[in-house]
Amino acid sequence: MSDVTGAVTHLVEQGSAVPSMLLASVAALVGTAGFHTWWSRRHGHAPPAEDTGARPPAPGRPAGPSDRADGAAPEAGARAGDSGLWRMRTTVRDTPGSLAVLCAALADRRVDILSLQTHPLADGTVDEFLLRTPGELTGSELADVVSAAGGAYTWTERADAHDLVDAPTRVLGLAARTALDAAELPLALRQLLGRCTIRSLPAAAGGRAAEDVPPEGALEGTVLRLPAPEGGVISVERPYLPFTPAEFARARALVGLDARLGPRVPRGRDALTLPEGRDITVRRADTRDVPAAKAMHERCSERTLGMRYHGPVGDADRYLNHLLSPRYGRTLAVQTASGRIVGLGHLLWDGDETEVALLVEDAWQRRGVGGELLGRLVAMAAETGCESVYAVTRASNTGMVAAMRGLGLPLDYQIEEGTLVVTARLDPAARAAVRLPHGEPIGKE
Repeated sequence: MSDVTGAVTHLVEQGSAVPSMLLASVAALVGTAGFHTWWSRRHGHAPPAEDTGARPPAPGRPAGPSDRADGAAPEAGARAGDSGLWRMRTTVRDTPGSLAVLCAALADRRVDILSLQTHPLADGTVDEFLLRTPGELTGSELADVVSAAGGAYTWTERADAHDLVDAPTRVLGLAARTALDAAELPLALRQLLGRCTIRSLPAAAGGRAAEDVPPEGALEGTVLRLPAPEGGVISVERPYLPFTPAEFARARALVGLDARLGPRVPRGRDALTLPEGRDITVRRADTRDVPAAKAMHERCSERTLGMRYHGPVGDADRYLNHLLSPRYGRTLAVQTASGRIVGLGHLLWDGDETEVALLVEDAWQRRGVGGELLGRLVAMAAETGCESVYAVTRASNTGMVAAMRGLGLPLDYQIEEGTLVVTARLDPAARAAVRLPHGEPIGKE
């Protein structure tokens, strides 16, 4: 709780710099969350690399990943004294005693209910559980027990110790992170709602929303859409599990908090000395840096721009506003002692995947600037729980390939018609091995 307390204290100390409605927004977010059983995995606030493996739920039929095939023997490591943690969602009739029957059936199988939250619907109630089960009980068997007790559209997934964290504490943490950094909104939504795909759709011409979304947003089964604070639409989708009105309210409260606070990025920066002895500063950047970024582009050669953008470069204003927007990811800028930007690094949320991209001014290439930026971007990705990052470049871009190899991570290569995609896998061991080239992560206050 100390991180949350520190962040909130920092905000309060800012006085008029933080709108007075912040505390009301945080309170609304915590209130709607209640004692929410979190559905995200411990890396759920980062773009997931793959689906949970859950099967589409069907009435009266269990759905979700199972740790063995039907009829197969239990895993060799499952012993009678072991226990397992499971997240489960099921729909029961909204009649007196329905939940009691379900809980009694779980008790008969020695299943301990660690937390429970109900989502009332028009035609029933969705119940979310965090369960501790005997080690030999599989996901399929658990769903069978629930179905026999009257549960329908049952979904199960393995949980871990991170799901035991007090829910209001986690909600306060999400609110504090979002308040300090606008780039945290997509990540916070993922942790709030579990494994899902989040896309930011830019506003159409004239500032109109890209889709016809009412001001209060729209809830459509497994898709919810909310007006983005800067215009456009935030679209959230997840497979199989429809969003409930309570989840929709939580997401809307978090987006509302972001809108009230306006544009913001952490002010932290690192002053570094390159091997050759020249001093540079690495800091976070946003759309307020578009003029300086455009000036750097004008100093770059056509070859450098072609390597970065894989073809002819048109109007820089058109894509720099997108690249530097915190809504689509995080950007690091390298600037000289005079304040001139000479390098940009982007960590971009691309649906379910994460892209890294670099551009270094010609006069500053082969000095370690690109490697410095890439190491920091990958460390950010690892910190948020990404399972991989990828870079798209030309096959002839030996500098980018060398920088990716310099990470010391497992790499996959795909090449087609001169375009090279290099993917670095951030498995748990690799994530633990990733270190910033120097100092602490940018943006820490």
